[in-house]
Amino acid sequence: MNKPSSFSSDKNGTAETESGISSNLFLLDEATSHISTITPEIEQQKTIASDPSRPLVERLEAYEDIFDSEIGDTSLSRARNIEREVGLRQIYLKFEGGNPTGTQKDRIAFAQVMDALRRGFDAVTLATCGNYGVAMAFAASLAGIRCLVHIPESYHTRRTAEIYRFGAEIIKVEGDYENAVVVSREFAEKQETYDANPGGANTALQLKAYGEIANEIYDELRDAPGYLAVPVSNGTTLAGIHRGFVSLYRRGKTSRVPHIVAGSSYGKNPIVHAFLKNIELCDNLKPEKIKETAVNEPLVNWQSIDGDLALESVRQSGGWAAYASDRNMLEFSRFIREKEGLNVMPASTAGLLALLSRHKKALIDNDRFVMILTGRK
Repeated sequence: MNKPSSFSSDKNGTAETESGISSNLFLLDEATSHISTITPEIEQQKTIASDPSRPLVERLEAYEDIFDSEIGDTSLSRARNIEREVGLRQIYLKFEGGNPTGTQKDRIAFAQVMDALRRGFDAVTLATCGNYGVAMAFAASLAGIRCLVHIPESYHTRRTAEIYRFGAEIIKVEGDYENAVVVSREFAEKQETYDANPGGANTALQLKAYGEIANEIYDELRDAPGYLAVPVSNGTTLAGIHRGFVSLYRRGKTSRVPHIVAGSSYGKNPIVHAFLKNIELCDNLKPEKIKETAVNEPLVNWQSIDGDLALESVRQSGGWAAYASDRNMLEFSRFIREKEGLNVMPASTAGLLALLSRHKKALIDNDRFVMILTGRK
């Protein structure tokens, strides 16, 4: 089979992937937006939604129209060329890159901005390393809500220009992402601003928004797949999709709940660490041992905010978690582009690699396999 050359799971993945990769490969980091022009219809709804002088019910209706027309319903396509290469049948790619800013983050961004609008907030705050900040900035701009984005001062994301373009304000914070979340939460409490960070009071809203991915997969396949592969960082996306499938199963819509397969960067994610070590709950990793690269940055955390929810989802579903190296993620993103014509963010292939690494060791019976991917363009 003509697989990418370093497809196999690397035991020394951390050392290999954080050195020896030419700098031009790091141009593959981050997502890119699909936003070009807003249609006249959406522009009209934006005018209504962002006008504070209008009745709240009118603004909410207009914003909901934008939400429904622009967010979600991303493509689910069968990857026949990849099937031939890896020896599995019925592989489907759920391409979240079809959302306006290129990732699934648009789903929770719009859900939370709508919630903020409904509850009378005129500003939202969050911490981000790039993609989520763009999603929130875009969503807030359409509702006429101020957006304050806290970014670790050491981060230099190319998406900063987009955040500014949508009228958001950037606040640089000392330390890492986890500290930026703390600062953003404190800001929200002091300034009476809507807190759009993961975890806390908004967890249920975020899980429900990501649960729509399960509904969309069901709409296409008319049942749950046997396996669902998801890249993990904080774990919110994975936990939300799993809950969506559990809801479908309990309502008699599907015959099963898929096995959830989680993938993340070598030694840098508490969810995968806890699963592999058979630890009951996620333990925080040592921050000083977390080394980020432009490839693994969307995946790594010393603290996964919704990690316990994601870990429970993996275990309850009879799934598993595994690591993927930077090199394999880079090569497999190229592989997907060459075989299926999708430009995907390398980090988003971690779930797919976790599934295929298991298949290489012990053949998985043929079933339906769905992979969650985010996009670059």
